[in-house]
Amino acid sequence: MFDHVQRRERLWERMAEAGVDLLFVPPSGDLEYLTGMQRRIPAFGTVEYAHHWVTGAFIAAGREPVFVLPRMVREFDLPEGVGGGDIVTVNETDDAVALFAKALGQFGAVRRIGVGHRTWAATTIQLGKLLPDAAIVDANPLVNALRRIKSPDELAAMTRAATLVDGVLADIQDKVREGVTELELASEIDFQMRRRGSRTASFDTAVWAMGPDTERDATVRLSDAALRAGSGVSFDFGSVVDGYVSDFGRTIHIGTPPAEYERVYALVMAAQAAGMAAAKPGATAAQVHAATRQVIVDGGYGRWFRHRTGHCIGMDVHELPFISEEDDTPLEEGMTFTIEPSVFWPGRVGVRVEDVIVCEPGGGRKLNQHPVTLVAND
Repeated sequence: MFDHVQRRERLWERMAEAGVDLLFVPPSGDLEYLTGMQRRIPAFGTVEYAHHWVTGAFIAAGREPVFVLPRMVREFDLPEGVGGGDIVTVNETDDAVALFAKALGQFGAVRRIGVGHRTWAATTIQLGKLLPDAAIVDANPLVNALRRIKSPDELAAMTRAATLVDGVLADIQDKVREGVTELELASEIDFQMRRRGSRTASFDTAVWAMGPDTERDATVRLSDAALRAGSGVSFDFGSVVDGYVSDFGRTIHIGTPPAEYERVYALVMAAQAAGMAAAKPGATAAQVHAATRQVIVDGGYGRWFRHRTGHCIGMDVHELPFISEEDDTPLEEGMTFTIEPSVFWPGRVGVRVEDVIVCEPGGGRKLNQHPVTLVAND
């Protein structure tokens, strides 16, 4: 579906500009982007095998990648292969350092090597020992510069992921009623995402209620508590389609909403609209954050807009740059990011909205199509 060779060719140009002779990239969004090697679904805690530190690929200009993989990874984690390139397999009883050094030795003299930002510390230490005269640098800026601008094929995959979660919320929206538990809703969301074709949830699915009858805060993202009338129930979930992710959110009220909830809901939706209008090529990420936040500040709830406005997104849920006050990265056409303003005031009110946005000359365009009109279930 994606042209990984063309992606690597673009990477080679950036490597040459940066004086980087070689990259080592571990299993990650970067490696999947560059080679098609699919990542394992994340687990709670570490999943690894003997000699796991060798896992990854060496990438240099003008040649196919060289993968170094423990036998268990090659045997069980790569049903679709690695998408081209040579594979060095490290068995349990092998001398892993010797095989890793042999793979590295195929690339001749290396003066400057970039390592992916998810590289194991043990791998970096071994690279330092094997290349004592080489500089070791962070490869993330090189790959991120490619990944942040999405091609039409990437945007199509991200749109499919966004459409999937739109449909899931549309299906479960009427179930948001008093007496249903947050856990039941989250479990239904995860099931519906998988049923509709998501490889997994792109992060932990969150459902939480806030309102005047509870001191609950957004820091508790999911519980087994039953929903109560008078609460606003916030959602935060995402899917994975063809390696690309979505990140999505809405808030649904149970019962007739009070005036403050209606006021805050309108502020949050207006803040998102302001951020989208500001998200034009050339505007900085910080300027988009400021435009979004100012609406809520002017409405008197600035203290309770406690999150950043958003983050770039693609093959990972949180990618650079961040749509946040500290990030002065200029936006470019084709960048994708979330705009997710919120007001979380424990004991009073909680409202959020989140959509994936693509930067275009006229401002941000949503990939999600789920409406933002206020929903209140009896």
